[in-house]
Amino acid sequence: MNWQEYIVADDTVLSGKPTIKGTRLSVEFLLERLADGWTEQDLLDNYPRLTKEALQAMFAFVHANVKDNLLLFPAHNLRRAS
Repeated sequence: MNWQEYIVADDTVLSGKPTIKGTRLSVEFLLERLADGWTEQDLLDNYPRLTKEALQAMFAFVHANVKDNLLLFPAHNLRRAS
């Protein structure tokens, strides 16, 4: 999945947050909805300009950033393994 075709950042849109191309839906906002219990289908049903491919691209974008350590996880926010 080439996430660069779907995820963009523009300083004039949502202060430069990564968004789904052609929308004002930020990756952060969509991930918050999923964390709140929304399903992918809920997102697709509520945001008609969002596509399944764009959601797949969002997951690929997040994975790439986690893998490359571009998303930082402060130690105090992580639960220690027992």
